Amino acid sequence: MSASPVDADTAARLVADAVTAPSMHNAQPWRFLLHSETGTLELRGDPERAMTRTDPDHRALHLGCAAALFNLRVSAAWNGLGADVALLPDPGDPWLLATVSLGPPTEENHELAALHDVLRRRHTSRHPFGDERVAPALLDGLRAAARLEGCLLTVPDSWHTETVLALVRDAEHHEEMDPLVRAETASWTTGAPGPSPTTTTTTRGDGIPTAAFGPRSSGAATAPVRDFGRAHPVPGRGWAVFEKHPQLALLGTPTDTPADWLRAGQALERVLLRATADGLATSMTSQPLEWPELRWTVRDPLASAGHVQMVVRLGYGPSGAATPRRPVTEVLEIR
Repeated sequence: MSASPVDADTAARLVADAVTAPSMHNAQPWRFLLHSETGTLELRGDPERAMTRTDPDHRALHLGCAAALFNLRVSAAWNGLGADVALLPDPGDPWLLATVSLGPPTEENHELAALHDVLRRRHTSRHPFGDERVAPALLDGLRAAARLEGCLLTVPDSWHTETVLALVRDAEHHEEMDPLVRAETASWTTGAPGPSPTTTTTTRGDGIPTAAFGPRSSGAATAPVRDFGRAHPVPGRGWAVFEKHPQLALLGTPTDTPADWLRAGQALERVLLRATADGLATSMTSQPLEWPELRWTVRDPLASAGHVQMVVRLGYGPSGAATPRRPVTEVLEIR
């Protein structure tokens, strides 16, 4: 596909859609560079937004950037453009994660463009979900979405689900024992607005705001979501009973390279958008994947995807609060 020139306004629209993607602690570790004469966009990881303690290999950073890459593909399709993606095009530049050549529409444009309406409706929900089980037909659709991006989505049985939830509890204990991890999480958690030179208060354009914490779990078992309120206690924050039997899905890849992480991030966002379009609420649980001694045990021993890249929670409930986004001018450079 030959590239076409793209003006600054079009590039800004594409990137504004791209950055609605989820990322670990909402760090938004991406940068975009448009070469206006060729119509080529570069997606780069931002090392200043890496989690040095909980993501030393930058696996989660790749996932977040790749989720933004998928949104960019959706936006391009909705704007009548095709997107030809090359992953990791320069072995000598590991922070150059992908290049996107924008050009004429492709065969996948219609299916991608259909997801555009849910880009800003998808939010991580840290609220309890109902007991209604997700229909097998919907799960089949989510599995198909993952396969389109070269990944496998498996739904663990009840025994394995309990194993994963036990690993979440183990990961929480690991965090409690590691002050550097606690400090890193706290640095991306916005307990309250801070002062600004030009206004009396301001809200950060990244991180997890208190409105997105969700309620505390009042049950004996650990809730299947990360409790950011541990780092920033919120007066008056409510309590709730979370579902006793969460519905989980494991997104995996057969190998575990940076290219796999980029494929998995695109698959993750495709699954999340498909779930949102189907009326499902979603959240992600990455805690046991952040500890090498726990991550291997998360996998389904009967599945061919030997490396779990994300644990996804599915169900029916509140969609969750929107989290802030940095302005496009901070993440897009045009040359």
